[in-house]
Amino acid sequence: MLKYANPTHFLALAARLIPWLAATTALLLIAGLYLTFFVAPDDYQQGSSVKIMYLHVPSAWLAMMCYVIMTSAALGTIVWRHPLADAAQKAAAPLGAAFTLLCLVTGSLWGKPMWGTWWVWDARLTSVLVLFLIYLGLIGLWQTIEEPAQAARAAAILTLVGVVNIPIIKFSVDWWNTLHQPASVFKLGGPAIAGSMLWPLLIMAVGFTFLFFTLHLMAIRNEILRRRLRRLSIDAAHAEEQAEATA
Repeated sequence: MLKYANPTHFLALAARLIPWLAATTALLLIAGLYLTFFVAPDDYQQGSSVKIMYLHVPSAWLAMMCYVIMTSAALGTIVWRHPLADAAQKAAAPLGAAFTLLCLVTGSLWGKPMWGTWWVWDARLTSVLVLFLIYLGLIGLWQTIEEPAQAARAAAILTLVGVVNIPIIKFSVDWWNTLHQPASVFKLGGPAIAGSMLWPLLIMAVGFTFLFFTLHLMAIRNEILRRRLRRLSIDAAHAEEQAEATA
């Protein structure tokens, strides 16, 4: 796998994987949406509004998973100076922000009929909002610093500092009294959700995960090509300056 640290080898691998990942994503999401709207029953208390769960839970899962991947990439940048680590980290930030925003919006839409309000400042909601702001800060940092190597190091440090928020999000419902219910899928005693709801939820979660990896590979590929174009532009500008100097 070390050869895929080479951008050229990575681009070749991405070209082979992206079509298969995209096709798998489409099949999973079609199946998940069908099960969500035509098979999964309404909740006896929440009614049809429970359907929001099938978007909200996968987007929340991806919001945190994306940041964990960025943290691994940040370590690759600082510790191992992996050639593709900073590109992977930069490519993941907008995707993480998008999934976090989707989590916040769907949670608000779900919370209004259930809690009677669009927003409450409880631990889970606040920590997810903080995660969204961290994503925006990282995106802004990449845009502010022009030199890619300097931007990568600064973003890696901020990413490693912000990772403390992930366990806060995960365990906030256990540590504090919040409106959010505790974990109902991954728990020691087994899932506390009926199979007719569990399977559509799992398929949607897997579909969202494949969607992330598809978009992430595409974004890394675009970032590599963008950097190559930047390097070519700089080399062309230097060559033009030297030609003018010797003319």
